[in-house]
Amino acid sequence: MLTSTILAIQDVVAAMSPEAAQNYLGLLGSGIGFGLTILGAGIGIGMIGSSAAQGIARQPEAAANIQTSSIILAALIEGAALFALVIALLYKLI
Repeated sequence: MLTSTILAIQDVVAAMSPEAAQNYLGLLGSGIGFGLTILGAGIGIGMIGSSAAQGIARQPEAAANIQTSSIILAALIEGAALFALVIALLYKLI
């Protein structure tokens, strides 16, 4: 399936003018960057939530510390995801 998608993209780009092809490929690359960024952030935050729930289930007395650490880690992942989205947007603009 991936091979047929790549071949279809190559056919479309070959029929375009160079400026339009560059714009099209820039949009495609930016979209792939956005998708991978959101996917990675979602997986990371999901893993944090899963680990926090397991930790709280094993040691309920440490729930406050685990929740605080989880919130800080989730915020760091969101910051990294936002940075990656900005980079993907700048990639499109260049």
